[in-house]
Amino acid sequence: MLNKNLLLGDEALALGALHAGITGVYAYPGTPSTEITEFIQRQSLTKERDIHSEWSCNEKTAMESALGTSYAGKRALVCMKHVGMNVCADAFINSGVTGANGGLVVTACDDPSMHSSQNEQDSRFYADFAMVPCFEPSNQQEAYDLVHEAFDYSEKFKIPVLMRLTTRMAHSRAVVKTGEARKENELHYPDNPRQWVTLPANSIVRGKQLIKDFEEFEKQSVEMGHNVMIDGPDYSMGIIACGIGYNYLMENFQEEGCPYPVLKITQYPFPRALAHELARKCKTILVIEEGQPLVEQKLAGVFDSGVKIRGRLDGTLPRTGELTPDCVRAAVGLKPHETYDASQVAVPRPPALCQGCGHRDFYTALNEVVKDYPQARVFGDIGCYTLGWLAPFHAIHSTVEMGASLTMSIGAAQAGVWPSIAVIGDSTFTHSGMTGLLDAVNINANMTLCISDNLTTGMTGGQDSAGTGKLEKICLGIGVDPAHLKVIIPLPANYKEMEKIIREELEYKGTSVIIARRECIQTARRHALSKNKK
Repeated sequence: MLNKNLLLGDEALALGALHAGITGVYAYPGTPSTEITEFIQRQSLTKERDIHSEWSCNEKTAMESALGTSYAGKRALVCMKHVGMNVCADAFINSGVTGANGGLVVTACDDPSMHSSQNEQDSRFYADFAMVPCFEPSNQQEAYDLVHEAFDYSEKFKIPVLMRLTTRMAHSRAVVKTGEARKENELHYPDNPRQWVTLPANSIVRGKQLIKDFEEFEKQSVEMGHNVMIDGPDYSMGIIACGIGYNYLMENFQEEGCPYPVLKITQYPFPRALAHELARKCKTILVIEEGQPLVEQKLAGVFDSGVKIRGRLDGTLPRTGELTPDCVRAAVGLKPHETYDASQVAVPRPPALCQGCGHRDFYTALNEVVKDYPQARVFGDIGCYTLGWLAPFHAIHSTVEMGASLTMSIGAAQAGVWPSIAVIGDSTFTHSGMTGLLDAVNINANMTLCISDNLTTGMTGGQDSAGTGKLEKICLGIGVDPAHLKVIIPLPANYKEMEKIIREELEYKGTSVIIARRECIQTARRHALSKNKK
């Protein structure tokens, strides 16, 4: 029986995975992927079947746990934002070598235009690099349907499958027709256990097989029917439209239909046979793809020299940022829509730390101390507290990626920087900061680590933090000197005490840790409202 639901792209994919019979979802929160796991956590089916849905410490542990579920013959979903693919890259790429047993689908949500990210990387390159198939839905219905097919595909060909969404796709809603949930797989082990042991002798054999399989994957990209050739009367130009790029194209031809032949791409590896078919009809090819020019680059060696390729590389479409129906409209030669001047009443509101946030009080105290040390450098990390770089605090000097605050402060200290200070959040610390702290302890680096602990993963909406209630034990277990592990409560009333402790630890010649602990103001508000309702 079919049901209709109004769903985000994230929610459509999540429900599709549930209905595909997953045993677990493994994820670390990150915009725009967070809603996938949160949706699964809220479903009654999750509770009924005891589906694993707790957050992992990071994307690497998520990928590896899911791989273990797949090894046992059951279906697993992995979810992350695009930069999370960097964290799980070792496991992901090697999963192409081990293959899958139970269906294994890795969902990467890319963030063109960097709405909440530090770069615009395109996860399709990871699929291409690892030689694994990739599905890229163009709408919410496809997100629901394709994840079913991705799990089936994964089990048929014994290979992980990457699902790629982008921010607009993940965070826009549409009506989705949904079906019934299938049963979970029964426990069963791999038929070929040898390929799961990546000793060189095994991996060499498996690597050769993967190259042969990749040819089959490319063949399937043509035969499965997700990549569709749509004919048009005007052969002066052919269009290759990938994922949500197809929607942007068709928004400009809602009534009359697109006059140009269109190759709609939803499944990778890129179907070269279909591209050749298009090139035989059209000597100019426009490539519309959200993200980086993966397909456009591939076409350079596919067509003969008489075929002109247009897209992001030649400036027909913007080289960076999100595509829009308007920029696609210009690329196909249509007149622009009438536009209006930007409002002079509504002004942009820059991001800022919430009023009442503990990070604000910590930065206030830190700045007061640091002004007495002109050579001090504060290395920041990824989280709400990154906003400490902005006015009025201007408290940090760098932010690169998760965990980099610690290790950059170690390197800076060894280069002669003093005081060398790292600021990291509680969730980011357990995500990728603990190993950096171990490095610091092992060499007794002359640096101070400040863990701004708001008892949650605040930046992505208040998800559980893996280190809540455990940070002191973790630090002591790593080897931090108990005499130089301090806890402060960031409140205006405590400024003098906070400044005293910060100054003492900066003066200490070795590795010290300060935990600034106060619950996130937003999480505290939700907890209070929940308590009042009861």
